[in-house]
Amino acid sequence: MFRFAIALTKQRQEASAQRWIAVALSIASSPLGGAALAQAVTVPGPESGAPKKMTQGVNQKKNRVATLPRSSRPDEALAQTANAFAATRDNAVSVAKNRTQRKVDPFVKFEGLREKGMWLSIPGPADTIDQDYGGFRSALAEVGIGYIGGTVNTFVTNQLPNAARSTIRDQLYSGQNPTFNTLNFLIVTYDLSRFGIPDGQIIVGAQQQYWTWKPGGPDRAGINTIAYYQTLFDGKLELKMGYLRNINEFTGTVVGGNAAVNVFGASSNILYQAGMSNNAAPTPALNLKYNFDERFYNRTSIQRSLSPDGQFAHITENPTGLDWSTANAGVLLLDETGYNSKAAPGLPETWLRAGAGFNTSSYADLQYPTQPRAKGNSIYYVAADRQLWQSDPQGSAARGIYAGFSVMYAPPDLNRVNQYYELRLYAKGLWDSRPRDQIALVATNTAWSNVAVDAAVAKGHLVHRDSTAISGTYTAHLAPGIYSSVGLTYINNPTSITYTRKTGHALNLLVSTSVFF
Repeated sequence: MFRFAIALTKQRQEASAQRWIAVALSIASSPLGGAALAQAVTVPGPESGAPKKMTQGVNQKKNRVATLPRSSRPDEALAQTANAFAATRDNAVSVAKNRTQRKVDPFVKFEGLREKGMWLSIPGPADTIDQDYGGFRSALAEVGIGYIGGTVNTFVTNQLPNAARSTIRDQLYSGQNPTFNTLNFLIVTYDLSRFGIPDGQIIVGAQQQYWTWKPGGPDRAGINTIAYYQTLFDGKLELKMGYLRNINEFTGTVVGGNAAVNVFGASSNILYQAGMSNNAAPTPALNLKYNFDERFYNRTSIQRSLSPDGQFAHITENPTGLDWSTANAGVLLLDETGYNSKAAPGLPETWLRAGAGFNTSSYADLQYPTQPRAKGNSIYYVAADRQLWQSDPQGSAARGIYAGFSVMYAPPDLNRVNQYYELRLYAKGLWDSRPRDQIALVATNTAWSNVAVDAAVAKGHLVHRDSTAISGTYTAHLAPGIYSSVGLTYINNPTSITYTRKTGHALNLLVSTSVFF
C-alpha cells in the first residue's frame, strides 16, 4: 500500500511537470516571447495561495496547450515552437525594414512638382546642391510650388596644330578658336491637381545664355517656357500647350536622356532647320500625347515654326522668345509614334520612335535663291535605344549598357543638312562605386544638300559633301547637383559646306560643368 502511494505521487509530479512545460512552451510561442516565459515561470500555483485572477491567467495559458503540435517528446515541441517564434521574429523584422525603407526618401513628395510631359530627364530635388536646405523647398511645396534651376558651362577647343586660328568674328565652327558658352535657367511649376485637375500643372521658365562664338548662340535672355499641362481620360491623353520646347518633347536627341550629361550629336541642326522649337527658342504650340497603354504612344503637335532662315536669325529677331512669330515663319505639324518600355528588374529599357514634320514656312530655295520663297518643307526620322545589359537589375534597373541609332532626312532643295546618321554606345552607372556616372561613344555623319553643294562649286569654293565625327565622353557625378563632362571629338570636315585647306579636320576637347539647384 505504501509503495502504491509513492508511485501515485511520482505520477502526479511528472504530470504536473509536463503541464508546466506545456505552459512555458505556449508562452514562448506568443509575441512576448522569452520575457513572457520568464514571467510565467515565477507565477505561483493555486497551492501556494496565489490570487484568483493570476490563477485564471495560468488556466488560460493551459488552454493554449491544445493548439501546440502533439509530440511525445517535450524537446520536439520546444524545437517546433522555437521555429514558429523565429518565423514570427523574422516577419516582424521584415515589416520594420519595409517601414524604414519607406521613410528613407524624403524627396518623394516633390515628384509631382517636377515638369511633366517631357522625355528629357532633369535632375530632381534630391540631386541638387540645395536639396531641401532649411525646409525652403518643403515650404514652397506646401503651397504647390516646385522649382529647378541650373547653370551649364562648356569650353571647347581644337587640339590640332592646323586649326587655322582666326579672329572670333571669322570663326567657322565651335572650337576653331577656344570657345566658351554658359547657359543659366530657372523653371518654376505650380500644382493644379490640388484643385481637382488631373496631373494639372503650370510651368514658367526663363533662360540666359552667352557665347564667345555668336553663331553658336547667339546671346539672349528671355523665356524658355510658359506652359499648361494636364491629363484626360484617366491619363490616356496628355495635353500641353503654351510656349514650348519641342526638342524636349519629341525625337530624343540627348544621349542617355539626362540633361546633366553634356553629350550632344549634331541631330539638332537638322531639326532646328525644320522649325522645331527648343530651350533657346520656344514657340507657341499645342501638344497632344495619346497613350495606348503603358508603352505604346502617339504624340502630335501644332507648333509655330522657328524662322526658316535658321535659329540664329530667329533668336536675333526674337531674343526674349515672347513674340508670337518671326518673319516668313509658318506652322510646323509634328507627329511621332513610339514604344517606350522603362527598365525594370530583368526587363531591359527599350525606346523605339518614328516621326515626321511638315512646315508651311516660306523657305529660300537653295537651287533658285533669287526666286520667290518656297513653302512645304518636311523632315522624317526614326530612332531606337535599347538596354543591352543591366549591371544592377534589382537595385537600379536603369544602370547598364545601351546602344542606339538615329536616321533623319530632309529635302535637299530647302535644307542645307539633307541627311543625318548617328550610332551610339553608352553606359549608365557601370560601376557600383560610381552609380550615376555615364560613358558615351557616339559616331555621326551629316550629309549636306547636294543642291547647296553644287551651288557652292559653281561659285568656285572648296566644298565637301558630308561631315563625320566620333566622340567619347565621360560624365562624372561629383556631388548632389554637380556633374562634370570631359570628352574628345574628332571631326572630319568641321565646317559647313565650304572650307579652306587648313580646316579639313579637328580634334575638339570638351570640358563642361553642370550645377543644379
